[in-house]
Amino acid sequence: MITLVRSATALCVLGAALAACGTAEAPQAPRPAPTASSAAPSKPAPSRPPTLAPGPAGLTPVFEHGPRADGKTVALTFDADMTADQGPRAAAGERFDNPRLIAALRELKVPATVFMTGRWAEEYPDEARSIGRNPQFEIANHSYSHYAYTDDCYGLPNVSEERMRSDVERAYAAFREAGVRDAMPYFRFPGGCYDKAALRELAATGVTAVQWDVVSGDAFATDADAVTRQVLDGVRPGSVVVMHCTRSAAPVTEEVVRKVVPELRRQGYRFVKVSELIGAANGRA
Repeated sequence: MITLVRSATALCVLGAALAACGTAEAPQAPRPAPTASSAAPSKPAPSRPPTLAPGPAGLTPVFEHGPRADGKTVALTFDADMTADQGPRAAAGERFDNPRLIAALRELKVPATVFMTGRWAEEYPDEARSIGRNPQFEIANHSYSHYAYTDDCYGLPNVSEERMRSDVERAYAAFREAGVRDAMPYFRFPGGCYDKAALRELAATGVTAVQWDVVSGDAFATDADAVTRQVLDGVRPGSVVVMHCTRSAAPVTEEVVRKVVPELRRQGYRFVKVSELIGAANGRA
C-alpha cells in the first residue's frame, strides 16, 4: 500500500490537457480552580483524521488502496481540477465544476472524497463550502496550482522543489477562505506524478499522499458505458477509484456514477471515504 517511488498507476490523462482582531478587555482576577466535586466532566478530545506513519527517512507516506480482506469497501474519489492559469477560460464560460455530479452523489447517498485544487475553491467558493460542510463528503488537497511536482508529467507545468510545500499550504488557505472547515490531511499529486524529492519536500506538512488502484478513464471520455465497464472491472475490496469533478473535461462522470453505484451495491460493496480506508489500514476502523 505504501510506495516510495513514482506510482506506476499514475495515469491521470486529465492532467495532460490542464496544463481577527478582538477588543481588549479589562483584566480580571483569576478564578480558583474547580474542586474535584465541582469540576465539569471533561470532554473527549476530538479524534484526528487517520494518516499513515512517515516512510523511511521520514518521507511522506503514500496510500494506494485499503485492506483487501476487511470486507467489500470501495472509495470513490473525484479530482476537482483547475490550474492556476485557467481563470480566463473560466471567465469565458468553461465550467470546471460539476454540480449535477455532486447532486447525484447526494441523491444516491454515496460518501466520497473530493481532491480539490485551491484555484478551484477560489473559482467556486460556494460549491467548495457546500461540499466541505456536508458530512457525506470530505475535502482533501490536490495542490493550489495543479502544476506537477515532477518533470515530464503529462505536459503539466511543474512546481520547483522550494515551492512545493507552499503550494500545498496555499491550497489549504484557499479552502479556509472559501469557508471549508477541517479539510483532510490528504494530498493527491497533480497528474499522480511524484518522486522521492517531492515526498521529502512535503514531509513537513504531515499529509498522507493518496493515489489510487482503479483508473476510471472518465477524463475526456464520451462513452459512459465504456468508463462504467472499466471501473467495474477494476474494483476490488479496498479500492480507491479516481474520477473527476470537472464538467468540461469529464462530461460523462455523473452518468457513470449512476450506473456504477447500484451495480457495486448489488455486488455487496459498501461506499466509504478515503479516511475510512486509511483508518482500516492503521487498524483504526
